[in-house]
Amino acid sequence: MDSGIPGLRGGDHIGITVPDLEQAHAFLTSVLGFDYVYSLPEMRHDDDWMLDHLNVDPRAAVREVRFYRGGFGLNIEVFEYQPLPGQRPQPRNSDLGGHHLALYVDDMDQAVDYLRAKGVRLLAGPVASRNASAGQRWQYFLSPWGMQFELVSYPDGKAYEKDAAVRLWHPGHPAR
Repeated sequence: MDSGIPGLRGGDHIGITVPDLEQAHAFLTSVLGFDYVYSLPEMRHDDDWMLDHLNVDPRAAVREVRFYRGGFGLNIEVFEYQPLPGQRPQPRNSDLGGHHLALYVDDMDQAVDYLRAKGVRLLAGPVASRNASAGQRWQYFLSPWGMQFELVSYPDGKAYEKDAAVRLWHPGHPAR
């Protein structure tokens, strides 16, 4: 039986494409509190490099790539591509390729109040999870470019952890 990718330790980063890198920078650093780490210059090729390596249109051009780090080491790689004809709109959670980025917070109410004060668009919530996720609260919010983010908090763990062989890390849980 295969046990997965040899040496896998966990996630390193998530890459996102934004329409305006300066707007994303301001949101990530000034609102979310991520640290800007470094940038890479424009990426453009006259061959199939972009298709072969990134699975995008071979003539796609990245204006700049920036890297950010937040909290316990979540890294975000942010791309701003030059728009091409036929560019698709941002997917919703229900669309193929839909996604959201969840951020763990110690105090949900304090975090929600902070985002509200910053003028961030909050969706309905916070929501108290039930069943196996009881003990968790969550709240969706939108970036200025419409990407969905989520706050999650479960300071005393989730219900399923009482009997599960695999547990999530949380502040009250000892390291594995």
